[in-house]
Amino acid sequence: MDDSKNGAANGDIKTFRKISVVPMIAATYFMVAGGPYGLEDIVQKTGYAATLLILIITPLLWSLPTALMVSELATAIPDEGGFYIWVRRGMGRFWGFQETWLTLAGSIFEMALYPNLCIAYIGRFLPGLVAGHRGLFFGFGMIALCTAWNLLGVHSVGEGSVWLNVALLAPFVALIIFALGRGNGSGIASGAAAIPLRHVDLLGGVLIAMWNYMGWDNLSTIGGEVESPQRTYSRAMFGAVILVVVSYLLPVAAVAHTGIDPNSWTTGGWVDVAQIIGGGTLAVAIGVAGLIGAIGSFGTLMLSFTRLPLVMAEDGYLPRIFTRVDRRGAPWVAILVCAFFWAVCFPLGFEKSLILDVLLTGLSILLEFWALVALRVREPDLKRPFRVPGGMVGAVAIGVPPLALMIAAVVRNRTELVGATNELVIGIAIVTAGVGLYFLSRILRRKNTV
Repeated sequence: MDDSKNGAANGDIKTFRKISVVPMIAATYFMVAGGPYGLEDIVQKTGYAATLLILIITPLLWSLPTALMVSELATAIPDEGGFYIWVRRGMGRFWGFQETWLTLAGSIFEMALYPNLCIAYIGRFLPGLVAGHRGLFFGFGMIALCTAWNLLGVHSVGEGSVWLNVALLAPFVALIIFALGRGNGSGIASGAAAIPLRHVDLLGGVLIAMWNYMGWDNLSTIGGEVESPQRTYSRAMFGAVILVVVSYLLPVAAVAHTGIDPNSWTTGGWVDVAQIIGGGTLAVAIGVAGLIGAIGSFGTLMLSFTRLPLVMAEDGYLPRIFTRVDRRGAPWVAILVCAFFWAVCFPLGFEKSLILDVLLTGLSILLEFWALVALRVREPDLKRPFRVPGGMVGAVAIGVPPLALMIAAVVRNRTELVGATNELVIGIAIVTAGVGLYFLSRILRRKNTV
C-alpha cells in the first residue's frame, strides 16, 4: 500500500494548520470538564460543604499530578499518539499496547455518557421530545454532528472549542450573579443547620469527581498537530486546570449560598436550579449550555481518541487503512470506525458507564505515571523543556495520590453490578482481554511488516 497516496499520518500532518495554546486550553477544558455538568450527583451524595471540599482536594491529588506528568512528557516527546508513544518508549511495546487498549476500551464507556447527557438536558425543558426511544435519535444525531466536525480537521475543532466555551460558560456567569443576589441566608456560610442528606455516599462522590477531573492527557495524542509543542503543552495544561477548578467551584458555591435542598439535585439538575434562581429564561439557557457541553466534550474527545488507531496502524497493530488521512489531516477511517462503535454503545446509560470508565481510564493514567519514571531512568539525557520538580523523588511522588484514588475507586466499585455481573469482574475481564489481543496483534504486525 502506497502511503504517499493515502497520506501517512506523521509525514503529512505537519503540512496542515496546527492548533495553538488558546484553542488547546478550550479543547482541554471540554475533554476534562465540559462545564459544571456531572457535579449534580456529588451534591446529592455529599452535600454542599463536602462537595466543595472534594472539588478542591481532588484536583490537588489527581489533576495537578497528571498535569505535571503530561507537561513533562508532552514537551519532551511531542509525537502524534502522545501517551501511547510515552509508554511504549519508556516501558516497551507490550505496555504501550495495553495503554492504548485501556484508553480505547474506556472510551467506549466514556463516550456513551455524552449522548445520554444530551438527552437528559433536552428532557429537562422538552420532555416529550425525548420520551421513549425518541431520545436515541438525538443521541445518534449528536454523534453524527461531532463526526462531521472532526472530519474538518484539528484546526476546526480547536477554533470551534473556543467559541463553544464562551457559549457554555456565559449562562453560568449569569447564574452565579443571580444566586449571589438571591441568597436567603441559609447557605453553608451562614451557620444555619445543614439540610440532612437522604443518601450519603462520600466515596461515590469522590468517584464522580475523579471522572469530572479526568482527561488531562487526552490532547497529547495530537502532538504532531500542535504549534510549538515544547511551549504550548505546559501552558495549555495549567491554563485548563485553573479554568476547570474555577468553573466547578464558583457555581456550586453560589448555589450553596441560596440554601437549595441538595437532596433535590439529580443528573441534569442545573436546569432546575436555574429555574428556581433565575426563572425560565435562565433555565433554558443552562439547558442549551448542557447540550453545548456534551457536544464540545464528545467532539474534542473524538479528536484525541481517533489518533490512537492511526498510530497503532503505523506500528502494524491495526490494518494500514487506519493510517489514511484526508487533505485536512483528519484520520477519516479511524473517525468513522470509532464513531460507529461509540454509537452502538451509548445506550448503556450514565452510571454504569461512568464506573467502568474511571476504572479503565484510571489504570491507563497510572501507566503514564510509571512511564514518566521509566523514561527518567532509561533516557536521563532526554531534553525536557518542562520537568517535574524534585528529581526522581518528585517523579515518583506525584504518582502516589492518583494511585490512592484509584484504590478508593476499586473499593467503591467492588459491589456494583451490570445486570447480574460484578463491574469489577467486567473491568478485570477487559484488562485481561488486552493481554490476549496484544499477542494476536503481533501476528498481524508480522504480516504487515513482511
